[in-house]
Amino acid sequence: MTYTALAVLAVAASVLLDLAVLRTRLLGRRAFWVAYAIVVGFQLVTDAWLTGRRIVTYSPSAILGEAAPRLFGDGRLAYAPVEDLLFGFALVVQSLSWWVFWGRRRARRARSSAGPATARRRESGTLTRRSRTR
Repeated sequence: MTYTALAVLAVAASVLLDLAVLRTRLLGRRAFWVAYAIVVGFQLVTDAWLTGRRIVTYSPSAILGEAAPRLFGDGRLAYAPVEDLLFGFALVVQSLSWWVFWGRRRARRARSSAGPATARRRESGTLTRRSRTR
């Protein structure tokens, strides 16, 4: 399987994980896209530095630019192959999807394990514990 095919598969799996499996729906949130824009900016700087200095190299036949040069130019953005952006997107989506999923799960457990008095305080907006005096 080519690097391009793996990158596209990683994006598809990440989107499926977010929307259908974990149902976190991060991709529909503005906050996700703002955060992702910040991540992509730093990813492009890092990729440009690593590939521009030839610290990391790619086989020309393994990246999109060689597979479809007329359609996508040379297949690079800031010296890095477009596939790096796809893998980066998949990494961010999966990391944040699992983070939100586990956070929600933990919150549900905390709510279900709390006693009735705690549940009433949460509903009324009083979140502090009541202290006992002797």
